[in-house]
Order: sequence, then C-alpha cells, then structure tokens
Amino acid sequence: MAKKIILIRHGETDWNRLGRYQGHSDTDLNAKGRAQAKKLARRLKDVDIGAVYTSDRKRAIGSARIIFGDRPLKSEPGLKEICFGIFEGLTYDEIMARYPRLHIKWLADPFGVKIPGGETPSAFKKRVLKAFKKITRRKEDDAVAIVTHGGVINIIAGEMLGALKRRDFVPGHTSLTVIEFIRGKAKAVLLNDTAHLNDGKDNVHSRRRKKRKEQLRPYACR
Repeated sequence: MAKKIILIRHGETDWNRLGRYQGHSDTDLNAKGRAQAKKLARRLKDVDIGAVYTSDRKRAIGSARIIFGDRPLKSEPGLKEICFGIFEGLTYDEIMARYPRLHIKWLADPFGVKIPGGETPSAFKKRVLKAFKKITRRKEDDAVAIVTHGGVINIIAGEMLGALKRRDFVPGHTSLTVIEFIRGKAKAVLLNDTAHLNDGKDNVHSRRRKKRKEQLRPYACR
C-alpha cells in the first residue's frame, strides 16, 4: 500500500453555491472553485506525489488540472459521488416542497434510507472502497493524491481511521485530508485542512462560526 494518501475535495461549483444536490450530475467549477484550487496548487507545489487519481466528474478533474498542472491524471469512475436520484439538481427547499417526508427521513438517516432513482449507501461504499483499494495497491507510489467528493472522502477516511460517520465529517472545498501508514497502521496527519484558503492563517473563531453555519445545511448541498 502507498505510504501516504492525500485526499482532496473538489473546488466550489455553482450548484454548491446555490445549495443544489449534485451527486452524479457533471457540474464544473465556478470562479471561486478555480481560485480555491489555485491556492491549493501553491500549497502543494513542493510536495512529492507519485500519482494523481480523480473522480470522472468535471469538478474533480478540473480541480486536479489546476492543482497539479500538466502531470498525468488517472480518472477513476468508482470515485464519483453517491447518486442522489430524484433529489439531484434540487435545492433543500425544492425537495422539502416535493418530497417532505422522504427528505426528513433521509436527513435523519442518510445511510439507511434509499432515495428513489439513487444509489444505495451500501453500493456506494462498496464501489468507493473497491476503487480505493485498487489505487493503493500500487506499491511503487510512496504518496498518492485522490481528487474527489465529500462523500467519497468520508467513506475512505471512515474506513481507514475507523471512527468517522457521515454527519461528523464533511470536508470543505479543496480541503486536505492526509492519511499516513506507519507499520501498516493508518494515522490522520491532516483532517479537512483548508488553511491555504485563509493564506495559512488559522482563525479558530472563524472556523467555529463557519462550522455552526454549515451544520444548518444538508450534507449534499455542501
């Protein structure tokens, strides 16, 4: 297995900004998302990375192109976000107007309730971990970067670190989650780190205020 896994969430899209559920929808970065990726590119410019993998969605590939420049990217369909079925493309308010009972049930138990036309949580987890294991079997790469989606990062980090749940860990746009393997044991070096978006300044008060605000928004809209 690679000795270090660098998990990166894609930059912001217009659907993120508007609070629309994305899932499999192939949305692209907006201006803010591209700026976020450029800041992360500066942060990682001197980091030695053996291979870069991405989801096959535009927002992930576009982020990776900005962050890693001309280096080869390996697109992996298994790394795309969960499919939200009939919720995709809709905002929280639109879903509550059309499917209030279903949405309330799903918000209460997002990994236990299947959205019609969507992907079952168990199938999502299975395909993500299958893709992840295939990537990390490459013994020649000491460090591997994976540019993907919030739900995918949650699945991988939860599996590797053993204590995360979907509602407990929602990665920010272009956040870094770095997992190192020491004598075969996974250790979190960074978890949802976005210091590059604040020019390296870590304002604890701002982070707490942002966290409170984010808790009011459904996972899929972030």
